[in-house]
Amino acid sequence: MQTSSSNINNLQYNDAIMVNKKSDKQNNNTIAQNKKARHNYTLEDKFEAGMSLQGWELKSIRQGKVNISECFVHIKDREAYLVGSEIHPLNSASSHVICDPVRPRKLLLNRRELDKIISAVDRQGYSLIATAMYWKNCWVKLAFHLGKGKKAHDKRADIKDREWKVDQGRIMKKSQQ
Repeated sequence: MQTSSSNINNLQYNDAIMVNKKSDKQNNNTIAQNKKARHNYTLEDKFEAGMSLQGWELKSIRQGKVNISECFVHIKDREAYLVGSEIHPLNSASSHVICDPVRPRKLLLNRRELDKIISAVDRQGYSLIATAMYWKNCWVKLAFHLGKGKKAHDKRADIKDREWKVDQGRIMKKSQQ
């Protein structure tokens, strides 16, 4: 009898943990992130854009079937498009719609923002790098930055600075004890 009561207590404990994990996941609005962007590029100005999506894409995004690690923003005919992002269709997607997981998706920006982006890309040689996709209220938003590619020595210098900051924290912690 003791084993059954301990099993019940364990189940209740595990259920409580599962509830906490679900609530943490619901509070996080991030759908996907491009973690390599900060390593490969020097990021400067941040922009936020809505996306023009089809119904099956929205359902797939809700299930978390998105990858933006190799995508970028391309300007064509004074409009911005997200190129290279992958939104994988669900198995239960309708059969009468042809699902293209890597199609270019139009970004919704103001004309003023587009003009600023176009001038920076054309005149100053910037790239547009997608860094995160997230929910804002009920809309899917994309955060992207103006950035320039880093050289190998720049990446090494960043790693060295990051490691030095960690070592400084350890030294300060030891000196306070």
